[in-house]
Amino acid sequence: MSKKAIVLYLHVHQPYRIRHYTIFDTANSHDYFDAPIGDRRSNESIVHKVAEKSYIPTNNKLIELLERHPEFKISMSITGTVLDQLQQWSPATLHSFQRLVATGRVEIVAETYHHSLAFFYSLAEFEMQVQMHREKVQELFGQTPQVFRNTELSYNNDLAYWADRAGYKGILAEGWDPVLGWRSPNFVYRPTYTNNIRLLMKNYKLSDDIAFRFSDQNWSEWPLTADKFANWLNDTPEATNFNLFMDYETFGEHQWGDSGIFGFLEHLPSEWLKNPENTFMTVSEAIDSFDARDHVDTPQTTTWADTERDLSAWLGNPMQHEAINALYDLQTPIIKSGDLALIDDWRKLQTSDHFYYMCTKWFSDGDIHAYFSPYETPYEAYTNFLNAYHDLKFRLTEKGIEV
Repeated sequence: MSKKAIVLYLHVHQPYRIRHYTIFDTANSHDYFDAPIGDRRSNESIVHKVAEKSYIPTNNKLIELLERHPEFKISMSITGTVLDQLQQWSPATLHSFQRLVATGRVEIVAETYHHSLAFFYSLAEFEMQVQMHREKVQELFGQTPQVFRNTELSYNNDLAYWADRAGYKGILAEGWDPVLGWRSPNFVYRPTYTNNIRLLMKNYKLSDDIAFRFSDQNWSEWPLTADKFANWLNDTPEATNFNLFMDYETFGEHQWGDSGIFGFLEHLPSEWLKNPENTFMTVSEAIDSFDARDHVDTPQTTTWADTERDLSAWLGNPMQHEAINALYDLQTPIIKSGDLALIDDWRKLQTSDHFYYMCTKWFSDGDIHAYFSPYETPYEAYTNFLNAYHDLKFRLTEKGIEV
């Protein structure tokens, strides 16, 4: 019998949220992001809160598990925007991530520095952000990523083709039923139209049991224990790799500590490893260990967000389209300006969260958007963004650059 592996991949990200930036600030103050401490949009306050509730206890728990279980391994991605904030405001938290990676059993996955949707708007800007992220990871962690994930797990054939040509051994995507069809996400695949790269697809049912349903007392499977979860995996007859992909903030922030989530994390390795045929693998190890089961064709873009699993969380209404198109329309004059502060602000405004906050969906998806948003309404998010955009244009005209 061949080994079955849990492939646990965690994503770390915090945006630079736009402060209450009014039309009166435009052309007067070029500071879009620094809300005062205590404001619900204060990036510094949020970083400290999430570090205390999630990052530090999760890192400590993972280091403990890596020391206790030689077979335990994880993969993670960490955006440039959160790394910058940790360097500025919480170096002890950054150090805890560095200690985690220094164990040698944590693989860092490549992505865009600014957690942007640049791939769909500007290949040159996308490639620049990927390069910036690679250099940041090399500088802080001493790793060169071998596997790629795009922002919000957005994925299609074109992205797989790009990543294959760029030399990545693997790419991550949502294991969305309309794409997989009769196939299971619990295998390694090959993207259509590629030569070398392999595809790992998130098992969203199992992942979301932990990330979203864990503390829901109305869920039929509540409470979810590590032994119950391990038994589900053991009882899955055909599988090589269970791809559990979720936000790092699942532990302690989205699922609070008093929900029992850290106890679940602590016991999962020992419960899973009771079976000698079970193991853990990083994303690269799964790609190296298992043959591609089949090829997967993904002409339409998929993501890991909302019930539609498409880009509608960020591009589902006219506000979102107008905002993102206007921003990318500034690319040529912004880059031409050579003003590093201006370019940096423009890139921080590309972060996908800004457009996510403008989403006007209802029902359960709307509730999730509202949970993550620092604004009272999507229209407030749009207004703050647009005011910052107009100030970018003002700064260009001040330099004599025609917009």
